[in-house]
This record gives sequence, structure tokens and C-alpha cells, in this order.
Amino acid sequence: MSAHSATPSSETLERDAAAVTARHGKVDAGEIAIGVIIGRTSEFFDFFVYAIASVLVFPRLVFPYAGALGGTLLSFAVFALAFIARPFGTALFIAIDRRFGRGTKLTAALLLLGISTVAVAFLPGYAQIGAWSAVLLALFRIGQGLALGGAWDGMPSLLALSAPPNRRGWYAMIPQLGAPIGLIVASALFAYFLDVLSADDFLDWGWRYPFFVAFAINVVALFARLRIVVTPAFQMLFATTELRPTPVRQAIREEGWKIVIGAFAPLASFAMFHMVTVFPLSWVFLFTREPPGRFLMIELLGALVGVAAILGSGMLADRYGRRALLAATAAGIAAFSGFAPHLLDGGPAGEAMFMISGFLLLGLSFGQASGAVASSFSPANRYTASALTSDLAWLFGAGFAPLAALVLSTRFDLIASGAYLLSGALATLVALWLNREARRAKP
Repeated sequence: MSAHSATPSSETLERDAAAVTARHGKVDAGEIAIGVIIGRTSEFFDFFVYAIASVLVFPRLVFPYAGALGGTLLSFAVFALAFIARPFGTALFIAIDRRFGRGTKLTAALLLLGISTVAVAFLPGYAQIGAWSAVLLALFRIGQGLALGGAWDGMPSLLALSAPPNRRGWYAMIPQLGAPIGLIVASALFAYFLDVLSADDFLDWGWRYPFFVAFAINVVALFARLRIVVTPAFQMLFATTELRPTPVRQAIREEGWKIVIGAFAPLASFAMFHMVTVFPLSWVFLFTREPPGRFLMIELLGALVGVAAILGSGMLADRYGRRALLAATAAGIAAFSGFAPHLLDGGPAGEAMFMISGFLLLGLSFGQASGAVASSFSPANRYTASALTSDLAWLFGAGFAPLAALVLSTRFDLIASGAYLLSGALATLVALWLNREARRAKP
């Protein structure tokens, strides 16, 4: 058997997925929703596995010379590289999509994501290879960012196009469920290994297992997503330009102002995203005596509240409107930023209160963060413009949030981290106002 025939190709995976689809029959909106949730959960699981390791592992493994705080700040700087690389990944994989097809693009992107993620599991530390450990970590993180840009498959848009007019909020929240589910699984895995292993064993090899699990989940998610991508319904929408990957330059030229508004409209929820996930773990680990495994279980509890809040956001958005819900939650996040950070110094009870109230607000806002402005894109540019909007929203709202919050909190006070969150809330309110004015100005 030749090497070529022994290696699974994109065409092989697409053919297998198509065969399953043909035997099963037409894929309905419910199955599209399942595919969307699986895909987003796999992406967010990768995200949180890396984020948790950025606090618990990399400062000691890769940056031991910088001390606990300095190592964490350097780790968060590397963490941000993926968000910088993500728009470039979108541009690269949009070109692949246009030339070779969406199945090839998705397979290549998830293969790069899987390789970049599992490579971290084999990362040697500073004690073995010196500064090259940080170089490799940065390269793997950039690979993750490029892949995440390419992992946009248009299925959330397909789901939105399938939504009845009176259920658009409900359909818009379905892809967002992947975030808390991914956090639940990642937190549970790390909490387990922290509980059953000694500190030395965890730092030596225990932390590496979640990265292997991430690779396995990516394989399952790839097949689930390909199964949807090759369906006649999806291909028909692609052919009618509803989900056509237009060139990045064209999308920016024709939808540039809407992309900018779309990137800033969810800023409150995206900034909040890291304020209740990555940042609090770093603060508790660095400045309290709370065991990290116990706090991860508090995060898991908060994520469960987040799941319920995201579901609630769908019902509230359908009743009161997505933009109204985003504006109300942005105001709530602004209020939260003024008092809640100090709860992290309040022991387990304060931490739990911070996480539960934070995830409640996050779920209500994040549940509708992707749909409020994207619906205004022209059909021809919706696919590419939505991908770029998501990339820029993550970059501006979340990419530097853990680093900024930790710097502000250590230099001034915990309440200073709320300034970053407050700026995101204000940006959301301004963007929603500009979007409303632009809609009123349309002839």
C-alpha cells in the first residue's frame, strides 16, 4: 500500500460523511444544531485546556526564571498570540475554501488545530531546552490561532438561516453553548489530575493528558462537522451565495463598517468571558491559598449556570429583541465591574458568588453575542464577514483580557481590573447605538 493511499484525505473523509448522510436521510435543523454544538465544544475545549495550563503549568515549566507573577504574565502574552493570528488564519483558509472546497478547508484547519494542540503535550520545559521552550510554545499557539480562524465552517450561519422569524434568538444561542460545555470538561479533567497526582507528577506529565484528549475530540468533531458540510441543503445554500466564501478584501470593502460595529458590539460579553474564566483562576492561584483544583470545581459550577443563562438568552431575545438584551446585559456587566472583582478575595464563598453572578451575566450576553449585527451583512458576504467579525471581536475583547486584568490588579488593586471590563461594556453600548443609527439611516 502506498503512503498516499494509506493517509486519510479530505476527499475520503467527505465521502465517508456523505455516505453516512445518504443512509440516514436528510439532515434537519436539529441535527445541524448538534453538529454546531459538537464543533464549538471541541474548539472551546482546546481553548480552555490551553488557558488553564497557561496559569497552572507554563509559568513554572516554560518561564521559571521570571517568578510566579512574571511567568504568568509572560504566559498570558503567549496566550494572546492566537487571537492576533486568527484573522490571518481566516484569510488563509478562506482562500483554500474558494479554491479547494469547504471540506478541504475544514479538514486542514482542524488537522492544524489538532497538531498544534497535541504538540503542546510534548513540550519540553526550560530546564531541558532553555528559551527554545518559549519559542516552541509561541509557535504552537500561533498554529492554534491560524487553525481557529480556518475552523469557521458557516454552520452557525446555516442554523440562523434555518430559524423561523420568531425563534432567531433561540437559534442564535445554540452555537454559544459550546463555550461552557468546553469549560466544564476541561475544568473537570484538570481538577481530576490535580486531585489524584502529586504536584511534581502533575507538573511533569499529568497536565499533558488533557491535550491528548483535545486531539481525540477534534477527530470526532471533524467527522460530525463534515457530515453537515456535505449535505445537499448546505451545498445548495453555498451555491446560492448565502454562505459563499467571498474574498477577504471584498468583504472588508463592502461590509467594512458593519464588520467594525459587529466586532465591538459583543465586546462586553467577550471581555467578561475571560474575567470569569482565565483571570480569576490566575488571581486565586497566585494570591490566595485556595487549592486550584477546588477553584476549578467552582468554575465548573459557574459554567453550569452559564449553560442555563445561554438557554435563557434565547427565550429573552425572542421576546425582547437581541439588541435590547445585549444592551441590558452590557449595563449589568458595567455594574458588575464596579464591585465584583473584590469578591475574589472573599474566600470560597466570595469566589463562588463572583463566578455564579459572572456566569449568569456572561451567559445572557454571550448567548446573543454572535447574532445581533451579523444578520445585517449582505447574503453574498455573510460567510466571510461573519468570520472576520468573530476574529476581531475575540482579538479586541478577549485576546489581552487576562494580561490586562492581571497587570491592572497587581499594580493598583483588584477593582482596577473592572476598568477593562467597563471599557468593554461601554464599547458594546456605543456599537449598538451606532448600529441602530445606521439602520435608521438606510433608505
